[in-house]
Amino acid sequence: MSNDSQKTIRSISLPPLAAFALALGMVGSTYIAATTWRDVRKQPEKNNIRITGSAKKRIVSDLIEWSATVEDKGKDRTSAYLALKTGTDKVVDFLKSQGIQADAIKTQSASIVEEFETILEDKVLPGTNVPIRTEIRKSVGFRAFQVVSVSSSNVQQIEKASREITSLLEKNVNVTSNEPSYYYTRLGELKLEMLAEAAKDARNRAENILSSAGNTQIGPLVDSSMGIININPANSTETSTEGNNDTTSYEKDIITIVRAEYVVK
Repeated sequence: MSNDSQKTIRSISLPPLAAFALALGMVGSTYIAATTWRDVRKQPEKNNIRITGSAKKRIVSDLIEWSATVEDKGKDRTSAYLALKTGTDKVVDFLKSQGIQADAIKTQSASIVEEFETILEDKVLPGTNVPIRTEIRKSVGFRAFQVVSVSSSNVQQIEKASREITSLLEKNVNVTSNEPSYYYTRLGELKLEMLAEAAKDARNRAENILSSAGNTQIGPLVDSSMGIININPANSTETSTEGNNDTTSYEKDIITIVRAEYVVK
């Protein structure tokens, strides 16, 4: 074979740094191609919708708790107690005359305290001209207290008695009517009903939003949580992070909140 027909093979020698850069570039381009293919094949994540639903219902109290405080006084413990007992008996008789059953009326133990008045005196000690003020506590008698309470499902009857009990003041009975407390005893089962209504409201809201957004549909429920339950006086919108439980009003509004998350198809 002649020298003219032989092909010349040249050897190209690269510096070490250039060779490393070339190798790194080849590895990088391979990684980009691989990850691009993987991202193309990966299914897109499903979109979810998070929504809040609420329910509100007016309830009427079916239990009332009320109390009256009877007070009297005497020069000693015995006379104070006897005067108090007379007044308490008149209060109990009055409540019975209002149609309240005897077993619904409770009388608490009597409390008796001694009362004092402070007398200020200026005295000049022997051998001095400067008066010294002294305080003397003098007993002025004893004051007795007793609470009469009523718990009943006849709310209107107890309300009437709580308003009219002070008529005994005309008979020298020192009685004070305290504010009634109103309760709803079937609150446990009502809460379940209200939570169901709030969950239904959440789904309706989600469906309305998705229908107005276009070609989307609501999927299954993936998460839900119960919010705060507020029991407020009628027509009140007050909220609390711990939940309200009003006992001052005969009519109340119970408000429940549910947070839900649905799959969007």
